[in-house]
Amino acid sequence: MYLRPRTLSEASEALARGGRVLAGGTDFFPALGDRPSTGIVIDVTALTEIQGISIAADHIRIGGATTWSEIVATPLPRRFDALRAAAREVGGVQIQNRGTIAGNLCNASPAADGVPPLLVLDAEVELVSAAGRRRVRVSDFIVGNRKTVRRPDEILATVVIPCRGNEGVSAFLKLGARRYLVISIAMVAALLVPDEHGRIAEARVAVGACSVTAQRLTELETVLAGAPFGPGLGSLVKPEHLSRLSPIDDVRAPAAYRTDAALLLVRRVLELCAGSHA
Repeated sequence: MYLRPRTLSEASEALARGGRVLAGGTDFFPALGDRPSTGIVIDVTALTEIQGISIAADHIRIGGATTWSEIVATPLPRRFDALRAAAREVGGVQIQNRGTIAGNLCNASPAADGVPPLLVLDAEVELVSAAGRRRVRVSDFIVGNRKTVRRPDEILATVVIPCRGNEGVSAFLKLGARRYLVISIAMVAALLVPDEHGRIAEARVAVGACSVTAQRLTELETVLAGAPFGPGLGSLVKPEHLSRLSPIDDVRAPAAYRTDAALLLVRRVLELCAGSHA
């Protein structure tokens, strides 16, 4: 059965009776392979309540059904540069035109391009069901390979990103076997906030595709806090700062290569932030 509700309330009530959510379909249909879709499919593409980007004084809301192309095209503060750069890396343009931010999060691939930038933005997701709403930090939302805390009756309606004073600058880098249409071998997002004295007031760095879930490098963030905001930040990054990563061997790269690549990408992304600030 195929349903296309017009309101979030209708969609939530339908999902409470069972079914699966369909948004862009860029993960939904490939996962079926040669099998036909069975059960109830709830298409949320008509829900204007979960589309688009709105900017308020203390937060920015990105509707769950917002596409990556929309994120690229929307003027956003500089600290969103990492997210917009990641949006350009999600498949090709056709995928970016259909794929949604909620789908990327709910699919919960270890190599999901959108997750590291959302981690450094301290993003939260708003989950809606017939029983109510709740918010979960992105860092707590994805709990394993293709596993999240979303209940079967919940729709990821919105991604909420707080705004705090000095916005800072961010950057994103991804390594794959080719330039486009590639699953990451390693990827890194960083957000650096300067203080009035030209030093780093706050640092956030996240690595994806090198663990079962993307990881914040909290030890490195502590080292970066207070450092001069300028060229040379990459030299502060040591291999031990990536010790919380747990890369695997697979068809794209061996674990040792992933570790080396992540280290280089972290150094490069910090230098990108420093250059952007200058």
